Amino acid sequence: MKTLLGVTIDNDLKQKVLEKIFKYWDNPKGFFHVVSLNPENIVIAQNDLTYKTILNDSKIRLNDGIGIVIASRWLGIDMIDRLTGVDLMKELVEMAGKRRFHVLLIGGGAKLAESLAKCYQQKYSKSKFVGIEGTKNILSMHEKENEKIFSIVADLKPNLILVAFGSPFQEKWLWQNRDKFRGCVCMGVGQGFDVEGSRVKRAPMWIQKIGMEWLYRLLTQPWRWRRQLRLVKFIYLVMKQKIFG
Repeated sequence: MKTLLGVTIDNDLKQKVLEKIFKYWDNPKGFFHVVSLNPENIVIAQNDLTYKTILNDSKIRLNDGIGIVIASRWLGIDMIDRLTGVDLMKELVEMAGKRRFHVLLIGGGAKLAESLAKCYQQKYSKSKFVGIEGTKNILSMHEKENEKIFSIVADLKPNLILVAFGSPFQEKWLWQNRDKFRGCVCMGVGQGFDVEGSRVKRAPMWIQKIGMEWLYRLLTQPWRWRRQLRLVKFIYLVMKQKIFG
């Protein structure tokens, strides 16, 4: 494990990450939370100590941003290449399908989780996939919406829960309701459903390999420019740590 700006990051290759998850699935006890770390949510954590605690207490903390790799190396921290949340999500869905697991998809906007669950169900017919919107507005989630989700969880008994509320909301929501999700792997996937459901086109592989997927997203989704301002703050914080320690 490595630490960057007070946030712990697992420095594991994909196979090691999968082994940890498979080991949990073989003996599922407690709340197993997987988080994807990038410059944006690391910056959020600087002024939100509860969120920082949630990230640090997670079972798996993925290095999901090329900015983390570059910053770590600049600070002399030995960091392996990133493993994106979208890529891990695909791996987990595939393994869940092969193991005939139950999977619950939550969020992502109107009908997206439901539509994606149907696609997965057709591909992995011996497993059970369920998709629900979860909430109309994550900023003002109603208790009835929570109760509906918890009822589905109780009936479905999922082995894997994927939540697309966006950071930091998905991580906070999972953590706040962790007692309802014992015995299953829980992961916030951000725009993962949009990518898998082809609503958002992922960057070509060559762009992914050179670490410019963030720029591709900005160019294809210009409304995200405000979020990229956190990248500027991330650079400032890294430089500050480099100079002053």
